[in-house]
Amino acid sequence: MDIITSFVEGQAWFNWATAVIAAASAFAACTPTPKKGSLLAKAYKVIDFLSVNFGKAKDKGDS
Repeated sequence: MDIITSFVEGQAWFNWATAVIAAASAFAACTPTPKKGSLLAKAYKVIDFLSVNFGKAKDKGDS
């Protein structure tokens, strides 16, 4: 555990990465999955990637 703590302690990138993942996860959880093929669906794929929604964690939606 000390190795992990020393690796991320005082690193600005870790704070930013955590903030981006948290914000993208909150956005993905609060919005419905858009229909396939729309412009919003392409942006939603980026949001899903940033929020680390992969595999079974990904919302399939109605489509």
